[in-house]
Amino acid sequence: MSVVPRSVSVFGRRIPVLALLAGVLVIGGVLSVLIALNTQHHAPHPSRQAATAPLGPTSAAASSSTSRARGPGRHSPGPPVSTPAPGPHASLPPGDGQLRLSASDPVHLSIPAIGVSSGMLQLGLNSDSTVEVPPLSQVATPGWYKYSPAPGVAGSSVVLGHVDSAAAPGVFFRLGALRPGDEVDVTRADGATAVFRVDGVQEFPKSAFPTKLVYYPTSYPSLKLVTCGGRFDAASGNYLDNVIAFATLVGVHH
Repeated sequence: MSVVPRSVSVFGRRIPVLALLAGVLVIGGVLSVLIALNTQHHAPHPSRQAATAPLGPTSAAASSSTSRARGPGRHSPGPPVSTPAPGPHASLPPGDGQLRLSASDPVHLSIPAIGVSSGMLQLGLNSDSTVEVPPLSQVATPGWYKYSPAPGVAGSSVVLGHVDSAAAPGVFFRLGALRPGDEVDVTRADGATAVFRVDGVQEFPKSAFPTKLVYYPTSYPSLKLVTCGGRFDAASGNYLDNVIAFATLVGVHH
């Protein structure tokens, strides 16, 4: 049977063992925090290739417009979005005569390149007519803006997801790591899976959110994936930029 001494000699002084252990635990806790901070992963930024790639089946795209937009943030106490709903009129960029699907709500999103596989929420408008985002209690679940076309229908289908929260990475934490050619699969309520190809990924200041690029109609089935990015502003509890992936329908699975 071993006996733990009540005190030990340290540098010629007798120190109670319990006090010594308490000090070790405190130091260990501080080191753990420092290690966690030093090894914290940050959401990737879009690559130069992804940021400069042509968007859509042709290089033509609607021009961006300045708005008071926001994207899915992390610490905001209320809905962390302030994206104005799109206007009713917009010019249509030329399509390429590709396939189109009939309308059916999306129920599942899969992006193998960044490890996303999740069910989907439906999002509408806030009382101030800005677009909803998923609640912070569901950062691992993306949401389809239900007033945009269903995925696979001609037009801009919009899906929003959080980059992270104070507790964990969000569903679109690695959205900026997507590359042109990566696949995005959206399974719909009718059983069809709309297969999209990523055209490009870009980062925009929230003060100049590209409303036309994201929400305005296209003459071909397109998909826009939106999250937060850039520098995190601790004072406001929001990221300063949005990361947006642009994708085009290339196939369908039944």
